[in-house]
Amino acid sequence: MRSHRITFAALAVAAGLSLTACQNDDDAAQTDPSPVATSSPSRSSADSGGSDAGAGGEDADAGAGSDASGQAAKCRTDGLKITAIDNFIDGDPRGTVAVEMENTGGRDCVVAGFAGVDLKTDSGSISADRKGAPGDPYVLKNGKKIAFSVTYPLNETGGSGVRITGLVVTPPNETKSVTLAWPGKPSLPVTDGSGEPVRVGPIGSAGQGG
Repeated sequence: MRSHRITFAALAVAAGLSLTACQNDDDAAQTDPSPVATSSPSRSSADSGGSDAGAGGEDADAGAGSDASGQAAKCRTDGLKITAIDNFIDGDPRGTVAVEMENTGGRDCVVAGFAGVDLKTDSGSISADRKGAPGDPYVLKNGKKIAFSVTYPLNETGGSGVRITGLVVTPPNETKSVTLAWPGKPSLPVTDGSGEPVRVGPIGSAGQGG
């Protein structure tokens, strides 16, 4: 019987030590919580002094009336006042019309090369052939004008010929056209296609012959 009492006593001591160890672990867990991970807040666009918004504003301003390099942008149809006058001089072998473009866009613009020119007639549309070499790009100041010439064969056959009903002009490097009243002689000679063509000179060519 004594040996049983010693065994029971040993078990009781061991159980008490185990209980005490568990209580100590629980207390440690309550008094020493695991640290919570934290992260630094990211810098907002407001903290950066609005630099992103400012850069966008600069890009928008640079594109108004100029290209990416800051140079004057090309002349647009909507920013040009286009008119045409008869420029024929008695004795000339061909008729001449001067087409004038005035910059009314509020900013300087660049123009160069050839405008597109079509004559509207009672027999259909006639596209003008280019004549001459295009000059260097020209900065057309706001409110200033530049002109080019349109030459055409005179109708000296005595007949009614091909009646001209209008002039269609498309500024260089543009797709939008304007239609004007035709100010020159009323008709072209009737030909089989072998006659003199209608021609358009480069920008700045008005008054330089044709």
